[in-house]
Amino acid sequence: MSKIDFNALRDRAYKCACEHGFHDTKLSDGHSLCLVISELMEAVEADRKEKRANVAMFKERQGSNRTISQTTQIKWFKEDFDDYIKDSVEDELSDSVIRLLDLAGSIDIGLEDIYDFKNEPEYQDWEYALKEMSFTERMFFLTSILTEDRHISEVIKASIVVIFLNADLLYVDLLWHIEQKMRYNELRENKHGKRY
Repeated sequence: MSKIDFNALRDRAYKCACEHGFHDTKLSDGHSLCLVISELMEAVEADRKEKRANVAMFKERQGSNRTISQTTQIKWFKEDFDDYIKDSVEDELSDSVIRLLDLAGSIDIGLEDIYDFKNEPEYQDWEYALKEMSFTERMFFLTSILTEDRHISEVIKASIVVIFLNADLLYVDLLWHIEQKMRYNELRENKHGKRY
């Protein structure tokens, strides 16, 4: 996991969630964490279906869109995202991080010290253990972190670190996927067409 400005990502995720009605009602931390778990389970389903993002095709299609109007660029971005990225393992892992970032924003948790986890002995143990697990087992491990009796800031930071570790094991540029999904989310309808 290279150096990432997690506070900037948090602010963008939270702003988008607010603009799309996700914070019109106060939700508990447990509610928000359950939605993170739901994204992890969607990642498991995508893995079971062998649904991986076709980044090369997405980038190729997007590269050919430079001479068209902004309205058409947005339309084609959404279509290409739907065709080549959406509902893939990478997309669902991105959703998990975005939900955690949004939660951090909603309860005003700073993420500047997230890299401190890399120096903790616990992190080293996780990194080693994850390499020995299947994808499904790694998602189960993540749910155990999300449901631990720890301070919410520790749960959020540890979960983000472990999701990035999972992405590294899959050779996935998770930051790129998060940025694409945030752009996609910014173009979506209120509450993304869902009740909450």
